Amino acid sequence: MASEKEKMLAGELYRASGEELAADARRVAAWMDRYNASIARTQQDYETLLSELLAEVGDGAYIRPPFHCDYGYNISLGKGVFLNFNCVILDVVKVMIGDGTQIGPGTQILTADHPRDPAQRRAGLEFGRPIVIGANVWIGGGAIILPGVTVGDDAIIGAGAVVTRDVRPGATVVGNPARERRA
Repeated sequence: MASEKEKMLAGELYRASGEELAADARRVAAWMDRYNASIARTQQDYETLLSELLAEVGDGAYIRPPFHCDYGYNISLGKGVFLNFNCVILDVVKVMIGDGTQIGPGTQILTADHPRDPAQRRAGLEFGRPIVIGANVWIGGGAIILPGVTVGDDAIIGAGAVVTRDVRPGATVVGNPARERRA
């Protein structure tokens, strides 16, 4: 029988209250305390800290604190990725961010989802859908990327946009829900 963590990582229905996931959450909380404790560290210090927690950290990747995530081990950052202050990544499943992508302050990247069936929600079940953000993407401040979304290379997400669907490469999307803006 699969553990709650194994079910979570597979994108299946799981309960976040399992002891293994609770231990992971405590470990991440301690890491976030260290990471977010100072904004006066060097770039190398931040890369070292990110490498302790995240699945992959490309050269020159940088997240300005404060930064918050669920587990960290599902997050992969490409080379030169930049996340500004106050970004949140709920990474119950994979989050992949391509080389050179820049993400504005207060952005939320949310893989966590909940069943539409009220009985399953009442039972404390949830699941996740992966998010893939391509290379050289620019995401404006306060944007929200919802579960299961793929953003293509060279796309632009406007500030405050709520991205509910995939964004094709090179497209610019704005609004709530985000819609493609034609030039």
